[in-house]
Amino acid sequence: MLDGSPPLTLSDGVVTLRPWSRDDAWFMAVAQADPAIRRYNGSHDRLGNPAPPPSINDAEAAMDEFAVNWRAFAATGTPSGVVFAIVDTTSGEPVGCCGVDDWSDEDVAQFGYWIGPEARGRGYATRAVILLTRWLFDVGAARVFLTVVAGNEDSAAVARRAGFEYEGTMRAHSVWQGKRYDVMWFAALPLEWPMRRPQGVAPADERAPSDAASNRTSGH
Repeated sequence: MLDGSPPLTLSDGVVTLRPWSRDDAWFMAVAQADPAIRRYNGSHDRLGNPAPPPSINDAEAAMDEFAVNWRAFAATGTPSGVVFAIVDTTSGEPVGCCGVDDWSDEDVAQFGYWIGPEARGRGYATRAVILLTRWLFDVGAARVFLTVVAGNEDSAAVARRAGFEYEGTMRAHSVWQGKRYDVMWFAALPLEWPMRRPQGVAPADERAPSDAASNRTSGH
């Protein structure tokens, strides 16, 4: 994947995170046409109107951008913009997406994630969040956080099951189709996070895609 090296994968035996491939473009195009994913994830204009669902060509262009970000990570060691496909380990089929939306100069990582409509309710999101967060701490994150639009209780439940602490609500921080919404803030610290060790991985059940402030893996 990067300068001839094997692709980075993370797995707990049930869920695997791996880099995206152009072969996955069909899945991204179909999944991002889902109304729930368009509501909470992806690009929106200043009034909260979502961008049109991506075409196959759009999804392939996104894969190319992801590959550029992986090369930048290989060169700098900073994983900002690194994006994984969430894959069912047994079938090998993609079920969602998670990635690093930002990595600050102070080593604070923000990430986002979503699950395709056919794969919800199977625990993929919580497992993926645990795998990604563990990796972020391993590569040096001092703090990891995500945001969830208020009212998306299933998404907030994923964050809590993954061991994230609710830290507060940013009032009127987000906008969707002209209406403003509060946004909840969840974070984990490496010395406090209860899922830090592999034995912390546990099955979970989520019913909705999660969201965070990003223009790639998550929302507005």
